[in-house]
Amino acid sequence: MPKGYIRVFIWLSHIFRKTTFRSHKVFLAVIRLFRRCEVVSGGQERVFRERGPALSSQPTNQDKLPASVTLAVPEPTIPGPMLPQLAASGQSIVIELTPIIPTDIKRYGRKILVKDDYVVFKIKKGHLGYEQQPAPVTEWRAFTHPEGALFFYHPHNRVFTDANVRDPLIAAKVGMAAEKAYKEAYNAGVTLPASVELGLELMPNDDTLGYYFADYDKRVVFWFDDDYESQPLMSNVRGVEHESHIRYAVESQYWRHIELFPNNRFLPKVDVVRLQQIVMHAQAENITSDTSLAPFSPDDIANMLTLMDPLMSSIDLQHEHSVWIVARLMRLFYNSKFVNFCGQPGARLDANQPLYGDPNDGPKNIILRVMNIILFGSPDAHSKGLHRIWVDETIVQPRWKNFIDRLNGEWNGFTIFSTVMLAVDISFLAVPSVEGQTAAILVAYLSTLCAMGSLVVSLVLAGQVNDTRRDNAEGVALFMVQMSQSMLGLESLALMLSLPFALLIWGMIFFGAALSIVIFHTSDTVTISVISPIWAAIVILATWPVLANNDIHLTQLRSKILKKVLGPDSPV
Repeated sequence: MPKGYIRVFIWLSHIFRKTTFRSHKVFLAVIRLFRRCEVVSGGQERVFRERGPALSSQPTNQDKLPASVTLAVPEPTIPGPMLPQLAASGQSIVIELTPIIPTDIKRYGRKILVKDDYVVFKIKKGHLGYEQQPAPVTEWRAFTHPEGALFFYHPHNRVFTDANVRDPLIAAKVGMAAEKAYKEAYNAGVTLPASVELGLELMPNDDTLGYYFADYDKRVVFWFDDDYESQPLMSNVRGVEHESHIRYAVESQYWRHIELFPNNRFLPKVDVVRLQQIVMHAQAENITSDTSLAPFSPDDIANMLTLMDPLMSSIDLQHEHSVWIVARLMRLFYNSKFVNFCGQPGARLDANQPLYGDPNDGPKNIILRVMNIILFGSPDAHSKGLHRIWVDETIVQPRWKNFIDRLNGEWNGFTIFSTVMLAVDISFLAVPSVEGQTAAILVAYLSTLCAMGSLVVSLVLAGQVNDTRRDNAEGVALFMVQMSQSMLGLESLALMLSLPFALLIWGMIFFGAALSIVIFHTSDTVTISVISPIWAAIVILATWPVLANNDIHLTQLRSKILKKVLGPDSPV
């Protein structure tokens, strides 16, 4: 090879090495500059969210799972800007944060009014895209809940809110609240995993926002405030002493968060299988036991089982409807575990088991004893039924439904019998032979009043108990609490429910007495001698069930009387 070509080749190789080295240095400098800009412009809160030590010292396999197989919303691949600051709009407002639980988000009570103007909407020609109205602040994404509610999500800051961030002022407040929440958590030494999500709720005081964090590895919601106390979280449960117990309530709130914001989430197989196991166990318990702790009726559990196979087809897919179904059911089941002291020494193992003592163990009030006799034992029967559905001041919803259905059937029968009794009494008073019988007329009037009272009370009670406000567990619990505040407590409700039956029976007794007066006053000796034993037999047979229900038996009475007359040592 000629020497000139060799020198040219050496010179080109030297230039290539120099150019490559300098290009590499420039490329590294550009990368460092890009990373620096990311931290300065929008990464402050991400520094707070660097994955650190777990909130629990116990390692879990779920900590190593990728986001695609957990319920956490996937993280964006491109960093985004920080949430807007209120100062940018020239206003200065101090935002306060208060800890809340997901149940405190008042989505179902906002009552936002819609314009009552009928205007025909104009659609442009050839229009194909019907998208959500964009928020004026970038990065906020609007989602429609499966139930129809509108909520917003900031993907780079992982913030969920129902607040209308299309309003620039509200968006700025939410932005300040989110930044403050992350900063306060960092200052409090609370480690925030990378997949953590922040829920914000605009409180009645517009400068105050409620907040909570949701963690998907531990399946809890948490806060940076010290010693947070929440009445709604407790669900009126008394005697909570251990973290292992309150954890079920906290996990129930975690599922409430998923239920409120189910969109853009992958449905993990582990959660669907877990729900399937819980529902299968509840169904087996309903089949084999009459005191199942499942918060649903057997028919409801059977219907839930039909949902399991369709849910399996949504595993690892972003199906918000399936995610919502799993979250709703898991929330209810875990709340039931909390109420029943699951995993605690005094755990409730059947629906009839009171944890704070049986209210029926103490002696009964003398008034209740007398009223129970006057009302033919009906108050005692209703009291037992009420204490089966109101255990430890907690409503057993499936039993309440069955109880109300049974009462409705009884009251329908009482209204028919009362109407017939009214017609019989009025017809009896119209008989000519009764006109001169003052005692018979008086007793017939009492029978008429009792029949009419039974009819009226049946209709009134049916209207009160079947009130639409008592269709859900909360309404039923409020109704039971109101009834329990009287002097006699829950027994007053038992007395009320006994009135239709007892008044109808008294109406029949008074009618029988009026008929007896007429018979014995207008009949001859032969007629009376024939009717008297039959009448006595009917009275004895009619009173037999009442006496037996109160554990009063004729043979026992005979033995007691003979022992008192002849002495305790005499053969009976």
